[in-house]
Amino acid sequence: MIDKDIVKQLGDLSLTMFRKNFFGIYHGAISAKVDQENFIINTGDAIFDEMNEKSFCTLNLTKQDYRWKSASIESHIHATIYTNIHEAKYIAFGMPIYTTAYTFDHNRIIFDDFFGKTTFGDIPIYDPGDFSTWYNRNALEITKYLKESKNNVMVIKGIGAYVFHRDLNELVKKIAILENSCRLLSIKTSFN
Repeated sequence: MIDKDIVKQLGDLSLTMFRKNFFGIYHGAISAKVDQENFIINTGDAIFDEMNEKSFCTLNLTKQDYRWKSASIESHIHATIYTNIHEAKYIAFGMPIYTTAYTFDHNRIIFDDFFGKTTFGDIPIYDPGDFSTWYNRNALEITKYLKESKNNVMVIKGIGAYVFHRDLNELVKKIAILENSCRLLSIKTSFN
């Protein structure tokens, strides 16, 4: 049985993040660790602007069962993060448009606005290399990167962003600041 309060929180957050283009209709993943052995994550066919109890499944961190087949393709990454980063309680992965577009021509995000600069300073952009092998190695590479990250954020060139936090509101705040700051950087170039 999935906790209805967590479903409501994640569903409301998913709708907000969908409206802000962090999630696409079927693109992205959001999860919450419910105890030491289990987490909930959206299903592979979840529509992010209409999340309900059927949009999520509970997965065990140590053993895979039939539920893993219906879960998001990002499930193994979330499981690896939860297993190795104990302060992770919530994880979101998405392809925010301005942030992802910024990765095509830059190696790091150097923020110019107050909120971006005071929250992140700057963020290196991770180059995943060969896209054809990315899903074979991404869980370990993402987890290793996030473990060493000072701000719980990983921006991946041409793929999107991973964010984790202990507090759901702080997770949302980081996502919003990241995307809004990259949007400002994008608009700034149009004035040059």
